[in-house]
Amino acid sequence: MPTMKAAVIYDAGGPEVLKIESRPIPTPKAGEVLIRVKAFGLNRSELFTRQGHSPDVKFPRVLGIEAAGLVEDAPGGEFRKGDIVATAMGGMGRQFDGGYAEYTCAPAKQVQFIKTGLAWEILGAIPEMLQTSWGSLFKSLRLEKGERLLIRGGTTSVGLAAAAIARKHGAFVAATTRNPERNKLLLESGADQVFIDTGSIAEEVKEVCSGGVDKVLELVGTTTLKDSLRCAKQRGIVCMTGIVGNQWSFDDFAPMEAIPTAVCLTSYNGKSEDFMRTPLEELVDQIAAATLHIQIGKVFQLDEIVEAHRCMEENKAGGKIVVLT
Repeated sequence: MPTMKAAVIYDAGGPEVLKIESRPIPTPKAGEVLIRVKAFGLNRSELFTRQGHSPDVKFPRVLGIEAAGLVEDAPGGEFRKGDIVATAMGGMGRQFDGGYAEYTCAPAKQVQFIKTGLAWEILGAIPEMLQTSWGSLFKSLRLEKGERLLIRGGTTSVGLAAAAIARKHGAFVAATTRNPERNKLLLESGADQVFIDTGSIAEEVKEVCSGGVDKVLELVGTTTLKDSLRCAKQRGIVCMTGIVGNQWSFDDFAPMEAIPTAVCLTSYNGKSEDFMRTPLEELVDQIAAATLHIQIGKVFQLDEIVEAHRCMEENKAGGKIVVLT
């Protein structure tokens, strides 16, 4: 039986619990696509799963909620062998084995064909990152040209991508970072204004942005959400998308006190159907034309998956972490 290299997790723990081993190449059924994975991005949700915070995920498991590569087989005829494709979400790396391998098998209904000549490290970076940033901006926040957007957690891979997309869309983009040394990175990625995040920036934002911003993309999570709500002007929208602050819930939350009058609070948690609605090829064309900038942080090989996860856990990448197979 043909085999492949895969990173497998048997028990929750630190980066070292990811083990490289040989496994049988999956056999696709009708309605599925066997993808020869060329690259995949790392995501915080995989870090949480590895740490044991995803009780619905059963081990052993090949993690990875996204992948980019070449079609090896599609029994239902949805794709041709050699097609460049990307896939994300839909239980990938959670209910069934995901992208941390040389091959993965995914439902055809959550696979997008991409006509492009971009390098694999770029294609591996974009499926989940662009799905999340695009969906947050245009599905949940309903961002319009000329509006003022604040990205809380601007140096995350999603934050950097969102800044680039929003800037191209014609919005004024403000972004936050706790590290003043990341100021240049944010400005180069599309931010017009940078705020150094002390945990309490609402008054400064209101002073700089004429009483507050129109939209807030919250990527840090519950640790800054109450302050982010105060950054929005009346009739503004705050979208909770990320949890890089590693706190999942409030210890004490009084909605009438936390949510200012006439400010809307929503969330974005993309599904496979949201990935399929993301205009991936259009965005890829913009990247290729250098009109949309995507920040790649660090690139690793599959054999270096432990080092890659350690880099993600320590927030050292400065952009999207990509793994090549």
